[in-house]
Amino acid sequence: MNKILILAGLLLSLSIVAQDRPDPQPAPDTFEKFNVGMAGYTFVNFDLDKTLETLEKCDVKYLCIKDFHLPFNSTDQEIADFHTKLKSKGVTGYAVGPIYMRSEKEVDNAFEYAKRVGVKLIVGVPNYELLPYVDKKVKEYDFNYAIHLHGPDMPLYPDADDVWKNVKDLDPRIGMCLDIGHDTRNGKDPVKDLEKYHSRVFDIHIKDVTGSTKAGYSVEIGRGIIDIPAFVKMLRQVGYEGVCSLEHERNMKDPFSGIAESIGYFRGVIAATKEK
Repeated sequence: MNKILILAGLLLSLSIVAQDRPDPQPAPDTFEKFNVGMAGYTFVNFDLDKTLETLEKCDVKYLCIKDFHLPFNSTDQEIADFHTKLKSKGVTGYAVGPIYMRSEKEVDNAFEYAKRVGVKLIVGVPNYELLPYVDKKVKEYDFNYAIHLHGPDMPLYPDADDVWKNVKDLDPRIGMCLDIGHDTRNGKDPVKDLEKYHSRVFDIHIKDVTGSTKAGYSVEIGRGIIDIPAFVKMLRQVGYEGVCSLEHERNMKDPFSGIAESIGYFRGVIAATKEK
C-alpha cells in the first residue's frame, strides 16, 4: 500500500510540474537589422491556415506572399480578410512573389497586384527583354523589384552575377532576391556575392544544398555545403536590412520537421556568431 501511495504521489508531483512549465517562448530578439521570414513557395502543397500554423509554431513573423494563397483576382475584401488572418497570427506579408512575367501585360498585372496587396516589394522573374519596361514601372510605382535567381535549372538569371549584369544600369530599385542555394548550385559563392552586390539585394532566400553543380539538391540548413556562419556575418557586415526567408524545397509534401530544423539552425548561427 505504501508503494502505491508513493507512486501516486510521484505521478501527481510530475503532473503539477508539467502543468507549471510554460509553453515554448518566442525567439528572443537578436537586435539584428535583418529579419527571419518564410518564402510562401515552401507551402505550395498547403493552404494558408496550415502555413500560418507552421509560422506560429516556429515564431516566424514575415511571409512572402504567393498567389496560390492570395490569387491575383482577389477582391479588396478578400485581400483585407487575408491580412486580418495574418495579423491574428502576428505575421506580416512583406512582399509578393516570385511572379513570372513573360509580357508587358503580366508586368502590369504584377505591379497592380502588389499595390492592391499593400506591399512595396515584388520578387519577380521577367524575361530579359522586359527589363526596360520593368524599369519604367518601378519609377511609376516606387516599388523595389527583386529578381529571383534560379541557378542552373533555367536560362533566366542563373546567378547573382547575371542579375547584376542585367540591372546595374537600371533604376537602383531593381535588384535581386539572392537565393543562396541556387547561387551556390551555379558554382558561385553567395557570401562573396552578398558582399559585392548588397546595394541591390532586396530579399534573400535561405536554404542549403549538397553541391555546387546542378546535381546539388536542397537540404535542411546546416546539412549542406553553404557556409552559413560566414553568410550571417556578411549580413551584418553589409548592413542588410531586409528579410532572410526560408525557402524549404525538400520533402515538400511533409516539410514541417525540415522547416523547424532549418529555422532553428539559422537562429542558432545568428546567436552563436553574435559579437559579445
